[in-house]
Amino acid sequence: MNTPHHSDLGATLELSRSGLRDNHRRSLMRLLFLITGSSLVIFACLQLLNGFWWVATIELLASALLFFGMARLRTSPHLQQWIYGYLVTLFSFFLVIMLLPEASVSAFVWVLMMPVLAYLLLGKHEGLILSVPFMIVGCVIYFVHLGAIGSPHVMIDLLNMVLCGTLMLTFVHMYEIRREEAEQRLVTMAQTDALTGLANRNSFQHKLNRTIAECERSGTGFALVIMDIDHFKVVNDSMGHDAGDHVLRNIGHCLMERLRVTDSVGRLGGEEFGLILRDVRPADAFELMDELRQRIADSELVYGEARIRVTASFGIAQWPDHGRQPEALFRVADRCLYSGKRAGRNRVARAGPTSLYGEVLAG
Repeated sequence: MNTPHHSDLGATLELSRSGLRDNHRRSLMRLLFLITGSSLVIFACLQLLNGFWWVATIELLASALLFFGMARLRTSPHLQQWIYGYLVTLFSFFLVIMLLPEASVSAFVWVLMMPVLAYLLLGKHEGLILSVPFMIVGCVIYFVHLGAIGSPHVMIDLLNMVLCGTLMLTFVHMYEIRREEAEQRLVTMAQTDALTGLANRNSFQHKLNRTIAECERSGTGFALVIMDIDHFKVVNDSMGHDAGDHVLRNIGHCLMERLRVTDSVGRLGGEEFGLILRDVRPADAFELMDELRQRIADSELVYGEARIRVTASFGIAQWPDHGRQPEALFRVADRCLYSGKRAGRNRVARAGPTSLYGEVLAG
């Protein structure tokens, strides 16, 4: 049986803090460092002309640090710390510029950039927590900069800043919520078998990989089971594919209903299903699958006026007795499955304790 080796999309999203993956955030941060560092050199020259030598000195030092960071970010494992350091320093610098006595009114527009950068690089929750305090302080500084607000003109200027900042934050936050929801729906579709609602082959494979890693750490074991519906082609050929789909959906429901919350099940393709039974001994896994086999055999599915009965065969491999890698477990479980089918179907077959392919059959 071929086992796919694709990246685990669900795990990748869980580790991602924003709509950008870490490699994209790393590239964006290097670009921001380059643009910001180059801009600071230009602003430092202008500040020297304006007589603010101390501001120019700070800008030049910050520029040198940014160019150093741009080189380090290519391989640095501390991406999140670099992002926080950059954003906190940048937002603080915006506030310092606003506090200068000769500050231009246009300097206050940087308040509107705070949520955009924070949400893009940190995601919804951390972006909100970081940007809101800086935006509030920026609006307060703008209020002080305007002076008395007795005149309607000054009041309009203040309200424009407050309203624009609030709307910018609201729109960015709403967009991030909708983006997360849409992304989650796509992930669910990518990881779920559309017919049965179970994990699809790729998702099941990644679940198996994670289970092996967890059991390696904890020293526990598990069983990998491959289940195949017997003579499924007969159902499709005699009653149509819609009847076959009906059988597959009911089998999927039966598996989910019978297994424990710690177990996992997925549709591997066609009429074949995979099961992961956590923390079970070989004898217990055999007994559980034999009970499930009998339950499927005793069930009668109603399809219109017809009654459909199917049986299933099972092959069981035990980790780590029959292999420590997914490919080895799949191979053993697959051979056991077809040993059961050759023995007459409607069987549970497992590898023996000393031989990978010594079967114990029930049916």
